[in-house]
Amino acid sequence: MLKIKLVEKGGIGEELGLEKGDEVLAFDGHDAADILDYLFYDAREKFTLTVKQTNGDVSSCEIEKDDDERLGLEFESDNLGIKTCRNNCIFCFVDQMPCGMRESLYVKDDDYRQSFLCGNFVTLTNIDEGDVERIIRLKLSPLYISVHTMNGNLRKKMMKNRFADRINGYLERFAAGGITMHTQIVMARDYNDGKELEYSARELFKLYPNVRTMAVVPVGMTKFRENLTKIKNIDAEYAKGVIALARKLNGEFGVNFVQLADEFYFTAGEKVEDYEFYGEFPQIENGIGMTAKFDRELKNSLEIRENRKSFLLICGTSAAEYIRKAGKLVESYIKGSKIETLAVENKFFGPTVNCTGLLTAGDIADAVEKYGKDFDCLVMPKHVMRENTELFLDGLTLTDLKNRLKKEIRITDGTGYGFFETLSGQE
Repeated sequence: MLKIKLVEKGGIGEELGLEKGDEVLAFDGHDAADILDYLFYDAREKFTLTVKQTNGDVSSCEIEKDDDERLGLEFESDNLGIKTCRNNCIFCFVDQMPCGMRESLYVKDDDYRQSFLCGNFVTLTNIDEGDVERIIRLKLSPLYISVHTMNGNLRKKMMKNRFADRINGYLERFAAGGITMHTQIVMARDYNDGKELEYSARELFKLYPNVRTMAVVPVGMTKFRENLTKIKNIDAEYAKGVIALARKLNGEFGVNFVQLADEFYFTAGEKVEDYEFYGEFPQIENGIGMTAKFDRELKNSLEIRENRKSFLLICGTSAAEYIRKAGKLVESYIKGSKIETLAVENKFFGPTVNCTGLLTAGDIADAVEKYGKDFDCLVMPKHVMRENTELFLDGLTLTDLKNRLKKEIRITDGTGYGFFETLSGQE
């Protein structure tokens, strides 16, 4: 149920006589479980509303309205407490976190509602028949689904969950119900790669266009893997093989269905796919297409400017060569500028974690202090900090970093546009 906190003046809720403290129990006979039920039915023209008043009376009424009219209700809670993961995946990143970090970093979320609202990837191993029906009824689309493999027995083995093989049936039912899905394979070398990866791609493509994309991302492995399943890291030759397989499959499918994390291309020493390859960039939060998008934005920003400052760009080791070239390109357009790049080794998690977004303030500070050259301003993307905060993964803040280094630090918005504007002197 949803307990009413506020009834807006002039809304349909006020016309019905709803008051603070009343409880919305159901829409069209379906339980009002959380805010998603309200949002779905509030946008419909006709439905049945069941309410329990503060005096205990329960009543139902037929609502008929224009689709742009609203009930005008606010609730004490959205009832969206996070559903957590029931798996014990052999590649789980949370299991590889050191002790003593903030509590939120140890939460293994696996919530289809957050998949719909925020694009979080979910495994679907903790849902039941009611959840399946609700997803289809409320049209919770698109969903982002961690498939990992379409081989049911292998999926159970990799996720250590006896219900993991139900994924095939769920995907088929969602496709039949009109749900759009984007999927991912977290690829563990010698487990779900090679022939298994090829099999998964072909099985998922059978559900195209409801299953729009299949992302492939390498397992993130920290140095904290004691007593965990041994997984080999990827190297240049291996990455080239993955790229070749993805291109072969996409050629067979006739669409760019298989999309690889940019890290595969960096590891292989190859250029990422062209901007157009990624379409509307549905997997960009998965590190897929970020480089192509950044590159297009940067080149569209270039113009002659003047800014007599020296900058030190901070990045992880994986993207260092690309960022170095991007910095030198900008330097050629900004008179008086000097732009250098510092690839920071991740000592906090270990050198196998090489993306910029997982750098810590401590590692950045150590690397800058060892850099040995003078500069005016340190530049890094916002992705190094928790969203909408100035907090790094090691618990230090941007202020802590500034106080230690005694340098100006500028944070870009992560786009190519922001990159150029920051280096050309704009805040």
